[in-house]
Amino acid sequence: MLAACVVTVVLAACSGESSPEKGATSTPGVTSDTVTIGCSLPLTGHASYLGKQTLYGAQAYLNAVNEAGGVAGRTIKLITLDDGYDPPRCVANTQQLIVEDRVFCLFSYVGTPTTAKIIPLLEEARVPLVGSFTGADVLRFPFRRYIVNIRASYYQETAAAVDHLVSDLGFDRVAVLYQYDAYGFDGLKGTEMALKSLGLAPVARGSYIRGTMDVEEGVGRLLEANPQAIVMIGTYGPCAKAIKLARARGYRGLFYAVSFVGADEIARILGPGDDTPLLMSQVAPPPDLPEAAALLTGVMDYARLLARSFPEERPNVVGLEGFINARVLVEGLRRAGRELTREHFLDAIESITNFSVGIASPVSFAKDRHQGLERVYFTRFDHGHFQMVTDWGRIKEILAASAKMTSVPTELDGAGGPGAVGSDR
Repeated sequence: MLAACVVTVVLAACSGESSPEKGATSTPGVTSDTVTIGCSLPLTGHASYLGKQTLYGAQAYLNAVNEAGGVAGRTIKLITLDDGYDPPRCVANTQQLIVEDRVFCLFSYVGTPTTAKIIPLLEEARVPLVGSFTGADVLRFPFRRYIVNIRASYYQETAAAVDHLVSDLGFDRVAVLYQYDAYGFDGLKGTEMALKSLGLAPVARGSYIRGTMDVEEGVGRLLEANPQAIVMIGTYGPCAKAIKLARARGYRGLFYAVSFVGADEIARILGPGDDTPLLMSQVAPPPDLPEAAALLTGVMDYARLLARSFPEERPNVVGLEGFINARVLVEGLRRAGRELTREHFLDAIESITNFSVGIASPVSFAKDRHQGLERVYFTRFDHGHFQMVTDWGRIKEILAASAKMTSVPTELDGAGGPGAVGSDR
């Protein structure tokens, strides 16, 4: 499928040394007719859905740009490497992209533990990274000139979620299940800070090791504390298993997951027959929901271009984020013009204010602010699909109905079942 794209994609097995291109400038990755960018993200493994959909969304837009003649007379060449959501592989890929492939910039990385590890490489080589599918605080503070974030942060997601849990739903017993790595720690800290600001603290914390499905001990620890809500900072497979396990053990409270969990994939694993009270925050409104139409004036472009490049895929919020990343990248290249250098490109990014990317919230940057979006949206799981949350009173009603239920799945059903191990599509 990737080979069918108009954007030139060079997979890891095909990469290697090449002779200097005719008409090359002194800026790495820039020739008279091409600008080369690099991307490392999970195309295999337990986070591959997130990596693939981010890439599909970005490529859909870049394909269209190239078909229209590129930017400032240059087409965009994208070198894509698979890191399997493994930090050492991501570091090795990044070194290859910077040193061997001599890319102009890096683009659309996926994951906190992977992206956080390449910060020293970016700063030493002075290579920009534009748009990452992570809300990690370490990419935002202290301010880093060579990192351009677009999405809202995990601190913003968890702060908004905790505010709704406490203020709108009246909860005071919140537990946290987190992946034991930089990503999980970031989400845990954000949740703790948000609760502390309201005079509360997590009633329990449980964790699991990245790359495993070993959530039993963590879930058991949380249920002992009798929480009203469980915050989940993980990936779709382990989080889905945790939900099924907790429900099988009689838990009838609310689950909340941050955006990185992956709404479409966890919905697929849970299935249309599941009625779990599950909320998810998003940094862009889901493009396939009727309620989001007023918020997504440009979503038809995403859906149309995705269908052109990847006809088997359907629009989803992860792909939309990749699409938005690509729009910001291209706008920065457009503003930088023909005299393209990395520093000039970053200056151009910092000049972007109130730039529409097709959703209600415009993108804005500044010389001391490299996060383009701030808004957080909420969705709720409803028998296999996620719906926009517009009435928190309705969430209270759903929870009350769930608490009255007496029929529960068996322990075996909770821990197993189709898709429970988070297998890739």
